[in-house]
Amino acid sequence: MIIDEIRGSKGVLVGHRAIDRIGEFNLTATPQNYEVWLHYVTGWTPDLVKAVDKSIAKGEALSDVRMEELHEKYFSSTQLSTHVVETGNRIAREIADAIDALKSASNTTEQYGATLQTASNTLSSNVLSGEALKRVASVLSTATNEMAAQNETLNTRLKQSSREIETLRASLQAARAEALTDGLTGIANRKLFDETLRNRVLEAETDESELCLVLCDIDHFKSFNDRWGHQTGDQVIRFVAGSLSTHALPDHLVARYGGEEFAIIMPRTSLKTAVQISNSIRSTIENKKLMRRSTNEPLGQITVSFGVAEFRAGESISQLIERSDTCLYDSKHAGRNRVTSDVQIESNAA
Repeated sequence: MIIDEIRGSKGVLVGHRAIDRIGEFNLTATPQNYEVWLHYVTGWTPDLVKAVDKSIAKGEALSDVRMEELHEKYFSSTQLSTHVVETGNRIAREIADAIDALKSASNTTEQYGATLQTASNTLSSNVLSGEALKRVASVLSTATNEMAAQNETLNTRLKQSSREIETLRASLQAARAEALTDGLTGIANRKLFDETLRNRVLEAETDESELCLVLCDIDHFKSFNDRWGHQTGDQVIRFVAGSLSTHALPDHLVARYGGEEFAIIMPRTSLKTAVQISNSIRSTIENKKLMRRSTNEPLGQITVSFGVAEFRAGESISQLIERSDTCLYDSKHAGRNRVTSDVQIESNAA
């Protein structure tokens, strides 16, 4: 488990590695910089690791400004900023306290070792009287008891730190998840969509892998909402979100793009496969007979239009979104309840 990586003395070592990186690049010891390097040394955020390694390989300066950019890209959120800073400070204090406890234990261990050596020398170099042996035994007994007490104190302190850090990490993860999730549907919100698309485009460019973007929109949703009301409209939005999530592959990201519009980011997926998945979703939604929950009335047929575009090397994120949106518009213009890809549009234009 991830938490095992920051538990007890092992967690202190991980903290040291993160702090060493801050010192290595002559950075300011801020909670934000600590969070970036903690995720880097543990590998908790693979996309962050790739971005940092790429910067290092290019010889780019990992300045405080660059660290701020990385933190903003992978961790920041207006809703999270205060929580992250406070939690980061508390985690840093816990690690600092644990380090102090380890240093104190180290000093006690050295003293204990010196006492044992002295006792050994005394026992081996002299023929001791009974009284002298009692004194040596008393010294050894006292030193051993002190060592045992120190170990017990250290173990208690490390256990407390581990529990506190585990609680803080869980709190941080829950806050981040809440900030990146759409409240109505439970799928990714626009912020997480934007972050993920940036990362996937970078990945596609770096690895020369396939990447498709699907945009879809519930047909005639405004008139549907006007007729049945917003609560029933929300029921339909949740149904569509669930259908998208059910058919998407495990590494796809399903997001609420805005209102009744959704998006699916499909890394390492060909245009042909993306179109097939979109058609499966479209068919599932079309064939579902929804009932109004409050009255059990049939809501009629719900349909969704899709636009699918495949990322092209060198294009910007906005260009990819624009091409997918153009495909979606073409589906709407052609009669709705259909899937249109950028290849189809180019074929029709030719």
